[in-house]
Amino acid sequence: MNILCVDDEVLLLNLTVSLCKELPDVTEVTGFWQPQEALAWAKDHTPDVALLDIDMPGMSGLELAKGLKEANPDTAVIFLTGYAQYAVDAFAMHASGYLLKPVDKARLAEEVAFAAGGKPVGEVPAGKPVQVRTFGAFEVLKDGRPVTFGRSKAKELFAYLVDRQGGSVTRAEAFSVMWEDGFYDRSMQKQLDVIIRSLRQTLEENGISAICEMNRGGLRAVPEAFDCDLYRFLAGDASAVNAYRGEYMSAYSWASFTEGYLDGMRGRKR
Repeated sequence: MNILCVDDEVLLLNLTVSLCKELPDVTEVTGFWQPQEALAWAKDHTPDVALLDIDMPGMSGLELAKGLKEANPDTAVIFLTGYAQYAVDAFAMHASGYLLKPVDKARLAEEVAFAAGGKPVGEVPAGKPVQVRTFGAFEVLKDGRPVTFGRSKAKELFAYLVDRQGGSVTRAEAFSVMWEDGFYDRSMQKQLDVIIRSLRQTLEENGISAICEMNRGGLRAVPEAFDCDLYRFLAGDASAVNAYRGEYMSAYSWASFTEGYLDGMRGRKR
């Protein structure tokens, strides 16, 4: 695996490069502190994964990601930044992952593994019989029929994973979003485990387990395995843009951040 690292802070760049070299299956790691040089390099090379700082002078990580994708569409992009407010912009670029600085080696390894893993093996991708609706109320449909979740929190958990657009989420992160004022003690860890098991059971019973990956390291929705109005909106699909009426996952307070972003995007697209 060939990894490209770009960060205008040299010390952080060197740290990221060093961490990447310790990851399994990595054959080459190339680092740049000037994004323009990284883009020029990428036109003659094909990195499998690009780890990009977002806030850089001259060319932002978002702009660099666009250039890298134009040069090498198969390059997976993971954004590294110290500013959480960039998350939705990052996902609008169809990033494979998003990490806050300082970078944790375990989380880095997890995101790189997901980014380089390609499409998951499962029963769904060919015809995409699963549709995920995020505009208005959140719903998951298989062959046009709503999927009934055993627990409302299991449905909310999958909604949050869809909102993350394929980004990996730890159990602690999911808990902090769904229980804003809760304390992640042993009791609540067990409760979250029950929610995760319920989600897994619902997906398995409906034969759609390929739309979500769940393991000890983290949880993630698999965007390649289902159709989603949010993802089509971000890709510029006119029908999805026109279908958005200012409501996004209306049952969940944490969705208001993405809703605000979509409102702004709709104004620019029209």
